[in-house]
Amino acid sequence: MFMNFVGFADVLSSWEKLLEGNKRFISGNLAKKDFSLEKRKELLKGQKPYAVVVGCSDSRVPPEIIFDQGLGDIFVIRVAGNVLDPVSLGSIEYAVEHLKTPLIVILGHTRCGAVQATIHSHGKAEGNLKAIVEKIMPAVANAKKVAKSEEDLLNKAIEENVKLQKEFMLKNSKIINKYVRANKVQIVMAIYDLETGEVKIIK
Repeated sequence: MFMNFVGFADVLSSWEKLLEGNKRFISGNLAKKDFSLEKRKELLKGQKPYAVVVGCSDSRVPPEIIFDQGLGDIFVIRVAGNVLDPVSLGSIEYAVEHLKTPLIVILGHTRCGAVQATIHSHGKAEGNLKAIVEKIMPAVANAKKVAKSEEDLLNKAIEENVKLQKEFMLKNSKIINKYVRANKVQIVMAIYDLETGEVKIIK
């Protein structure tokens, strides 16, 4: 999926780093991290994260841990249901335009509570939860067209939600679009499996 990409080496290297870190996480053989005062002082000069990860707020899915990364490695945006809005888009734009981060990963996960709650809410929710439900409902509607069971509905809705957030990103960010068209940024859609710990690309 990275063919014909001008920034091929940077993007492939970034995705490979994340996958290698995920493999270490799965095996339990984590890399040694540098949290020393010297490292923190070094990072005072600035940051250059090699990937943006848009993930869910679920406490079981911390990107720095499941990808086995250290300080300054990845730029993380987390919100329930890994949904995007103008504020989170602005955060991604900052990483892309000012930090020159070449890879954006939109990361859903299995058994997502936000997606499951949306399925059971039938489009209705109280308070500010309504904003999250409304973001996810189109994904649920798409999944219902092809789902063969309740479990299948949840799994497909989770994938559809990741795809929906990518569409929202490209539709609502001129900056990200510019970098994608210029082959300076690649967007990867992926799902994290709570049971196995593995991150897999979806298309």
